[in-house]
Amino acid sequence: MQPRAIPDVLLILFTGLRRTEAARLRWSNVDLKARTLLIPSEETKNHQRHPLPLSDYLLERLQARPRLSEYVFPVPGGAGYLVEPRRAMEQVRRTSGVQFTLHDLRRRFLPTADSLDIPHYALKRLANHRDSSDATAGYIVADVERLREPMQTISVFLAQLIGIEV
Repeated sequence: MQPRAIPDVLLILFTGLRRTEAARLRWSNVDLKARTLLIPSEETKNHQRHPLPLSDYLLERLQARPRLSEYVFPVPGGAGYLVEPRRAMEQVRRTSGVQFTLHDLRRRFLPTADSLDIPHYALKRLANHRDSSDATAGYIVADVERLREPMQTISVFLAQLIGIEV
């Protein structure tokens, strides 16, 4: 059976991306062979490019997602990207009984990663947080491959938590 395409709200939950970073994601910044996605510097809050590894779950769901536009999450029947995924959010709210915002999904990603003992600098890198006062951070090289295992660990945990079989 073909896996279902990933809804936009789950991309935020499983990556910790900001709402606008996920909404503006273009297919040209998704590399299914290398199993990565890239948020260009002009799309990030700190203006630093933000490469991320794709977990197995995200890779399968993105592979299943139809390419209807240059954007991964296009506006239905129109041009541009989906700014607010109201239908998907309402479906999750009805199913779970939990009221939430898209930023709450990012807020859930970070403490989840911390609870799984993801190293501090890996967590900062996954969240694209920079701290200019942290001299040690400047010496830590965290390329996308070093983040793959932590991303997979977080993804498996979240999938189990919300009842998705991975």
